[in-house]
Amino acid sequence: MAAPFLPLTRPTIDEETIAGVADVLRSGWITSGPKVREFEAQLSARCGGRPVRAFNSGTCTMEVALRLAGIGPGDEVITTPLSWVATSNVILTVGARPVFVDVDPVTRLIDLDRAAAAVTPSTRALLPVDLAGLPVDRDRLHALAARHRLRVVEDAAQSLGSTWAGRAIGAAGDFVSFSFHPNKNVTTIEGGALVLNDECEARLAEQYRLQGVVRSGLDGMEVEVVGGKFNLTDVAARVGLGQLPRLDEFNTRRRELARRYLELLDTPEWRELGLGLPPADFRQTNWHMFQVALPLERLTVDRAGVMAALQAAGISSGVHYPAIHLFAVYRRLGWKPGDFPVAERLGRSLLTLPLRAVPRDGSRRRRAGGRGARHHPARPPPLNPAPAVPAASPELSVVIPVYNEELNLPVLFARLYPVLDALGRTYEVLFTNDGSADGSLALLRAQHAARPDVTRVIDFRFQRQLRPAYGDHSGL
Repeated sequence: MAAPFLPLTRPTIDEETIAGVADVLRSGWITSGPKVREFEAQLSARCGGRPVRAFNSGTCTMEVALRLAGIGPGDEVITTPLSWVATSNVILTVGARPVFVDVDPVTRLIDLDRAAAAVTPSTRALLPVDLAGLPVDRDRLHALAARHRLRVVEDAAQSLGSTWAGRAIGAAGDFVSFSFHPNKNVTTIEGGALVLNDECEARLAEQYRLQGVVRSGLDGMEVEVVGGKFNLTDVAARVGLGQLPRLDEFNTRRRELARRYLELLDTPEWRELGLGLPPADFRQTNWHMFQVALPLERLTVDRAGVMAALQAAGISSGVHYPAIHLFAVYRRLGWKPGDFPVAERLGRSLLTLPLRAVPRDGSRRRRAGGRGARHHPARPPPLNPAPAVPAASPELSVVIPVYNEELNLPVLFARLYPVLDALGRTYEVLFTNDGSADGSLALLRAQHAARPDVTRVIDFRFQRQLRPAYGDHSGL
């Protein structure tokens, strides 16, 4: 039987948390209330006792931080082009202008030397990003901010549980923004939190969080600032209360998996190929993601082709992230290809591999290809092992004509093979590719490499010449 599909990530939510959510639903108080306050208190304890306010995303937290800092039209905010687009979108939202600087090719984080060179009289803030959970150098960051009297909004969406110089991210600095999206190390389904400097900022953050409203007495209400609808619900906070005590456990497991990846990928054959590995930091990062930089100039397929081959083998992957300044909305503001070559190269080549903090089982070995496994470095290994089925004289032949089915084939592979495996009969699947002009043939070849025992591929081109067949094909 084929192994189940391996997702890029998936939250681990225990039965106690599920029961706690049910209790909140039964209580009748499901919007912001006591669970949100309890969640904020636990986050504050992890952040050195600093004030923390919970929000419904890690995007609005950055927007609120910029508003608290007084950032607006005419101001510049220095940031990285290699991040989720929300990082720079919030700068535009408050009317300021993002000033991108390129990233360091090794850490993939904002190049602080370039950031220092980009400071102008209009610069009001720095907005660095802890990509994949690896912390930006906080000593240099805050020294730069102090030298130029700048505010700092740390986009720590991915670095909850990471540390700098022995202190938890969030325990020091200026504004620190966390995210609790389902792909994060800790989730509230959707949510975020903002670490603040004092109670005065915290009270103003509460106003921005809920339409700017200030209540007094039984019926008093005033609106002093224009706020949004950014409050976290008690339902979401109860999920976070179940997740937060397990953060260290989750991060430890991620470090174990990252070590295993590096054991398998930091080898002479992979280094010769030019695969770019992340920094082997097991002291400070929480390993939110494990990202490799594909040597695209040396491969016969592009990144989408590699992803399709992995998907055909039952393994998910992701892209984090395309270079922000090349999106249309930013090109209209004047940025163009070539402005930030390191970020652009990484934006084209970074591939995120599965990294899920699940209990110890066989998933790690399947993900890594098995202890001691050796595979050709230029081809993803066949991680979806074939059942022991005789190759000759199958009892069942499934013949599937293919023409420009690039979008449908991965879904077909993921659904068809488990069904056929479950029949308990010998079988073959014969694909006849009739001149597809898209990536169908590459997907078929990758599927044949993953399941050569039961997969046959015949490639007919428009010239009606018979191309090589991959595997025997009694079904035709």
